[in-house]
Amino acid sequence: MIDEIRVENLALIREASLVPCTGLTVLTGETGAGKTALLSALKLLMGERADASSVREGEAGLVVEGRFFKGVDDPEGFGVVRSVSADGRSRVKIDGSISSVRELATRVGSMIDLCGQHEHQSLLDSANHVRMVDSWAADTIAPILDDYRAKLHAARAAAAELARVTEASRSKGALLDEARFTVERISEVDPHLGEYDELEESLPRAEHAEALACAANDAQSLLSEENAALDSLNAAIAELQRMAGVDKKLSEFADSLAEASILIEDVAADLRRYRDSVDFDPEELARQQDRFAQLKGLLRQYGPTMDDVFARLESSKELLSLVDDAEERVKRARLELDAAESDLVQAARALMKARSVAGPRFCREVVRQMARLEMGGAEVLWDERELPRERWTDSGPSICELLYRSGSGLTPRPLKRIASGGELSRVLLSAKVVMGSADHAGTLVFDEVDAGVGGATARSLATVLADLAKTHQVIVVTHLAQVAVVADAHYVVRKADTGSGIPETSLVPVEGDMRVAEIARMLSGDSSPESLAHARAMLESL
Repeated sequence: MIDEIRVENLALIREASLVPCTGLTVLTGETGAGKTALLSALKLLMGERADASSVREGEAGLVVEGRFFKGVDDPEGFGVVRSVSADGRSRVKIDGSISSVRELATRVGSMIDLCGQHEHQSLLDSANHVRMVDSWAADTIAPILDDYRAKLHAARAAAAELARVTEASRSKGALLDEARFTVERISEVDPHLGEYDELEESLPRAEHAEALACAANDAQSLLSEENAALDSLNAAIAELQRMAGVDKKLSEFADSLAEASILIEDVAADLRRYRDSVDFDPEELARQQDRFAQLKGLLRQYGPTMDDVFARLESSKELLSLVDDAEERVKRARLELDAAESDLVQAARALMKARSVAGPRFCREVVRQMARLEMGGAEVLWDERELPRERWTDSGPSICELLYRSGSGLTPRPLKRIASGGELSRVLLSAKVVMGSADHAGTLVFDEVDAGVGGATARSLATVLADLAKTHQVIVVTHLAQVAVVADAHYVVRKADTGSGIPETSLVPVEGDMRVAEIARMLSGDSSPESLAHARAMLESL
């Protein structure tokens, strides 16, 4: 959902802000006032390619800022800043961090459906058609689709395993000889898990055992032998205690030194035990050094880590096992693949059957909404064609598409080939009403939805848009007063001459008498008492 959009120096706009409501927001204004520039700002926030020609004449660059919420469960939301310099360089920041246009398109573009502009019209991409039906009939289709995908992944894994064992069974002599040598070489050393790390830690102590014992012994002597540190410390303590009766401060010093004396005695005892524990065994040292050298040899050959050595051993054993039992392994892998493919075919049939039921039902509901828009005998039809097995994807085993025909006697064709922008917008409007809360795009922006519409159809269009605004955030650029009066928020786009020779577009929220005046203008082009009375009556009737 869009919380707010702010625009600077885009086309004729010097500065403008739009705060759409959660329901239906309309943008109105004279033709050429600059409503398209606001849609261009939204496209930039959706990740569309930047164009230097969009920068306002004489300015160094444009900036579009937006704040978005993913839904009612997103209390924080996120902010987006898109800037375009006059030389065409584009920059993106999301929540203050430098980002890419691709991430912008992923995070914002997926939340908004811009309807009426072909480059953003979701109905023009047939891949979206099956997603719409799957979402609409999720209770039925979702578990079947999940099962199909699981079976598809299982079949892919079985095919990969068959290819692997088949390839291994055809391994050439040199490869087998290398595998046998590897198994023999590593098995001869017979490394154990954790052995190398233990030797790496303990070997330096064994190699320097004599020096370590001498260091501990010398330190212990300096601390606790006659006339050493402890004797001097105890003498100092006795002297301080002797004079403590004169000044109690000396008693505090004596107590502190007494604590130090106890600590030093403990350290001296620990050093004595450490010295006695050091065991210098030349034969054991030679054994450890030899073992460490053997393990290092394996690392040089199969490393860099012992995990790599163990992995190489297992892969070599597996290769030899495959070759020794090649025929049986290939046979078993082929049977597993056949079973996986059989399961997949059943899952695919179930998915196609579910969609063949849900798709036409969805189309009938869409057509019912289209009838409210006075679209004559126009229809949307469900078309499903099974693909060859090698073309099955996670989306399904078939191509699913919504076809359109403007009359019952005409041949249904893909929407992108025959429908006008206005027709596409009204078909999508109908589909979105049918989908309701199942739609993943929470914000819908309509630009051409009222093209060629008037009279009773305009009133029906307004009613449908109001229904849609119950489940979506809807923003509509419109010339129809019938649509404007049902809006929850109303903005007027105005263009004025600033005296500099460069017109300036502004965006003004209108309420009360200002809104009445704008609707009167939309009705008759003036603000006569009759037009104002008509506009006020339309608003009051709601």
